[in-house]
Amino acid sequence: MSEELGTTQMLLDLLNLDGDDHARTDEDIFVGHTPSHTFGRVFGGQVLAQSVVAATRTVEPSRAVHSLHGYFLRPGDPSQNITFGVQRLRDGRSFSARRVHAYQNGEPILSMITSFQEPAQGIEHHDPLPISAPDPETLPTTAELIGHIDHPVAREWAYQRPFDVRHVTDAIYLPHKFEKSPEAVVWLRTTAKLPDDPALHRAALAYASDYMLLEPVLRAHGKTWVHPGLSVASLDHAMWWHRDFRADEWLLYVLHSPSASSARGLGTGQFYDREGTLVATVAQEGMVRLPEDSL
Repeated sequence: MSEELGTTQMLLDLLNLDGDDHARTDEDIFVGHTPSHTFGRVFGGQVLAQSVVAATRTVEPSRAVHSLHGYFLRPGDPSQNITFGVQRLRDGRSFSARRVHAYQNGEPILSMITSFQEPAQGIEHHDPLPISAPDPETLPTTAELIGHIDHPVAREWAYQRPFDVRHVTDAIYLPHKFEKSPEAVVWLRTTAKLPDDPALHRAALAYASDYMLLEPVLRAHGKTWVHPGLSVASLDHAMWWHRDFRADEWLLYVLHSPSASSARGLGTGQFYDREGTLVATVAQEGMVRLPEDSL
């Protein structure tokens, strides 16, 4: 199996939850697995995506997820499975609402509410693409940027992520001089083709949305991901899916940080397809602590 197929298969495996609606109390119960990695906690995008899959499996197939609002409550332990409890809050004529708790050791590590909708016709508009970006094929891969570094985190980011990420703005993996700006732009897509199920593509994008939402917070202050003593953790996450798309085709992720204060930074992002259509919007607040802040 090629490296690209292998990382995409890893994504498909973690989105293939165990369980069905026969395992119930007041919740539908599912179990998710975590692939091995070098970090001491579960990637937040994984828990988001698995929670979306769990909730999706309790609604009619015609109803697509259109929004989520969640809080990361505890770091996830990558050595343990995650249990997902889905509570069916409401099924109306057009919308369904679900509450999802992701549990480890009997405690929630994520609490989220999602909403689903039947297809509908209505008025339409969207923000135009705000920049003119070079084609992704002309930009270096993450492997080309940091794949030469003999460090487990660098090698994981370069070769084991299920998404091909290519920076339009300067990448901030390593220390270097770059323009301080609360903006970041990347192209991304899965490393190989996904099945045609639109629900799977929406869950996959929830996974990828957590990759770099806080990067503009760091860029605004000239910091990189390897700044000594940096501590970053996602606190909450919101996402709105506007239109259908494919996560295995290039999407432009346009990111901005409107504010940082009290050791918290806010990041927002918009996903556009190659035709310039806005397909999803995200927002996240995270803890961002630097050792010099306590001096």
